[in-house]
Parts: sequence; C-alpha cells; structure tokens
Amino acid sequence: MTTAIFPVAPEFHAAGAEQSAGQADGRLALAARPLAAVTGAEIQAPLITGGHTRYANLDYGASAPALSVVSAYLNEILPYYASVHRGAGYASQISTSVYENARDIVRDFVGGRPDDSVIFTRNTTDSLNLLAGCLPLRDGRPAGEVVYLDIEHHANLLPWQNVPHRSVVAAPTLAATVDRLREELARGDVSLLAVTGASNVTGEILPIRTLAALAHEYGARIAVDAAQLAPHRRINIAADGVDYLAFSGHKLYAPFGAGVLVGRTDWLDAGTPHLAGGGAVRDARLDSVSWTTGPARHEGGSPNVLGAAALARATQVIAALDQEQWQAHEDAIRSFLVEGLQGIDGVTVHRIFADSPSASSPEGGQAGPGTIGVVNFSVEGFDAGLVAAYLSAEHGIGLRDGRFCAHPLLKRLGLPAGSLRASFGLGSRLEDAERLLAGLQQLRQNGLGWDYVVDAGRWVPANDTRSYPHWAPNTPGTAGAAPCTLD
Repeated sequence: MTTAIFPVAPEFHAAGAEQSAGQADGRLALAARPLAAVTGAEIQAPLITGGHTRYANLDYGASAPALSVVSAYLNEILPYYASVHRGAGYASQISTSVYENARDIVRDFVGGRPDDSVIFTRNTTDSLNLLAGCLPLRDGRPAGEVVYLDIEHHANLLPWQNVPHRSVVAAPTLAATVDRLREELARGDVSLLAVTGASNVTGEILPIRTLAALAHEYGARIAVDAAQLAPHRRINIAADGVDYLAFSGHKLYAPFGAGVLVGRTDWLDAGTPHLAGGGAVRDARLDSVSWTTGPARHEGGSPNVLGAAALARATQVIAALDQEQWQAHEDAIRSFLVEGLQGIDGVTVHRIFADSPSASSPEGGQAGPGTIGVVNFSVEGFDAGLVAAYLSAEHGIGLRDGRFCAHPLLKRLGLPAGSLRASFGLGSRLEDAERLLAGLQQLRQNGLGWDYVVDAGRWVPANDTRSYPHWAPNTPGTAGAAPCTLD
C-alpha cells in the first residue's frame, strides 16, 4: 500500500524558528514508535482484496490492548488464582493479598485520600450506577438533585435519570459552559455534579479542578467519569478536589473487565449495597440482613480477582511513564492526524467547544485544558459505518463508528446517524495515522474498492471469503451485533 505524506501540524513549524522545527522533529520521531509495548501489536489483518497487513488499531477509546507487562504479570499470578477473603489455603491467601493490595495501588494512582474507599466493579458504568444508589437521603427522600451536562456518555447520563436530576446544555465554549453550570448550582438543592473528565466522542478535556471548586462552593460534591481521562492524563483527586472518580480497566490496558470507584466513604457506607450477596453482609437471616461497611458492602459475590490485579498493574506502568514523553507522543500523533484530516476534501473534524485546543501543549497558553488521543470526524457522502467497514476490509484499520453511547451529544453536533472516531494511546505509532489518512484519501479519490452490504445492522464486505483464526466464529463482525439504531 502506498503511504501518503502529509504536512506536519502548524505548531511544529513556526516560520523561522529552527528550535521549534527541531522540537517538531523530536516529537515526530518519538511518535514514530510505540511508547509502551502492548499485546497483539503485530497481529496481521486479512484484506478483502487479498494478502495481509499489520492491524492498525485506532480504537483504543473502546478497549485498549493489554500492556505486554500486564499480560506477563497475569501469566505469573494465574497459577495462584483462587477465591479470596474466606479461604485458608495457600493460593487463596496469595490471591487475597493481591486483590486487597490492588486497592492501595489504585488509590495511589489517582492521588486518593487515605480514607477513600476503593471499590472494584465491572466497569465505569457499573461504578456510576453504584454511586447513584448511594446518594444521600433526607427523611427518606433524596437530599438533593444531580446535575450533569448533555455531552455525557450514557454511563454518566442514564444512572442519574432514576433520581432527581437536572441536565444542562453545554455552551459553545468551555468558559460559557462553566458559567451555565455555576448558574444551575446557584439555584440550590444540588447534591452532586456529575461530569466527564474527557469526552469519549471528541477527546476534549473538561476543567475538573475548576468544576470541583464550583460544586463545593454551592454545597455539592463532584463525580468524574474518568474512563477516557485516566488512560491519557495524570489524575490527583485530592489535589483537584474530586469526591468520586470512576474508570475502567479495559480502557486502561488491562483485560478481564474490572472497573473501579474511588471516593469518600460516608455516602458509600450508608448507600444501598450495589449487589446483594455473600461478603457484603455482617449477618444474614431468613428474612433480614445486616450489611457491612467499606468496599465489601458493594462487592457481593466472588470478586474479579484477575481483573483487579490487571488493573492495578496497569496503573503502576502508567504511573511510571515520563510525563513529558507521554504527552509529546500522544500530541504529535493527534496533531498530525487532525492536520491531515483537515487537508482531505469532504472530511470534517468535529469538536464540542470552540475554545478547546486541537492538542494540549507543554508550553501552555491555550484556552482549555487540552485534548486526549481521540479524534472525531465524518466523510461527506458516506455513511460512517460504511467508511469504517471499508477501512477495515481494504486497509486493515480498526476505528469506531456510530453514536458512541452519547446520543444527545451526536444530535447536537448535527450527526444523528453517527460519525467516526479514531483513538490511540501508548501502543500507537505515527504510521497508524498515516495509513488512516492514506485510506481516506483513496476513498475520496477512487471510491470503494469492494461491494458492501448491511448484515445484522452493520456494513460488511459482500462475498467475504477471508479466513480467521480456527477458534474464531465465521461471522466476527456481525454475530450478535447490537448497533445503536435510530428510533
């Protein structure tokens, strides 16, 4: 495949600034290789036209590949895997130690307070639903309402619809959005402000420290959906004043489906146990129960030991990253990709806020707190799902299409049928962005190279005879598909 060469982002080539050009070269050189090794980085994807190519994974925002260090760690501890907390056996004791130690590791990773609870869940959605069951009561009724923005992922939108709530429409700028939240909080009777740390659709980061101070000013607490933020930025909830933080292992380079909720204990210890079952009780009787406090209150049943262990190990790897290199690697890929997309006729890059920068900068001077490795775009004249199927089948590129479990936001962006999202991280390289740009240029110039049909709600190549691993089903793209369809 021919790789097109695209111009480097303008901030890297200031006219007459040799030093800036040198810095640009350094950043692009850093972006040319993965910042950390991930499992499956060299898997070969079959092309519909014949042959294979290295799979270009630009779908980190959905589920990031496991760090190679995490995969090795899991192989090391797997022989000792056993049930935890109530086992006297050797393997059970080791597993219990690993599981409980994971809480301390995760607490340190997010800069938690010493008395913050660390509760392991299935994912971010599970964590925020858990928190929704712990909102304070006054005389048996909710003590206040939950305020959230209309740009939220469903994980930070739907749980609050079952309790007293107010939704706020985000303004065209971050600054004006903060003002709107201030006005809503000033009306009073708010117990919780629930916001995303970074948009899963566009990658724009919200000013968390500012919003935390705002919530506290009006007597409310703040919960942050950090599913997208945690894999891309340092977090310190104590310094930022965050009361509750939720994120997912599967987006943080850790397999086995564990999530976490970190936060203040008083609401959690008084809230409705998230999962009634063994381990969550002090004493159970035939018709009544006495619940325990602490993380166990919400972790009924046998916990996901390997998931918690993988999540904790991933946080250790990420915490050890050089902050400047981490930012430079991600920003270089994002700037390169955005610049390239904007140079292709018929391709539009989408964002929510007019004052959010296209990429964060170590030098500062930007209106907003930055962006993470997520770029949202659309291609004129093509359904997003069809573009995604074409890039996969003809170029071996994986990215996301649809409405990204953020339906209200896609509607306000004028994209009710969905768009495309390229997302990347520690295992990404500049070549991934180059291949995406080359594939889109080819689409605009030559059109599709194969026929495509809709099967089970998804675009797929017609007459697809590609072979897959012997253990994989023959319908990997369509079996059990559950697309976000329009009403």
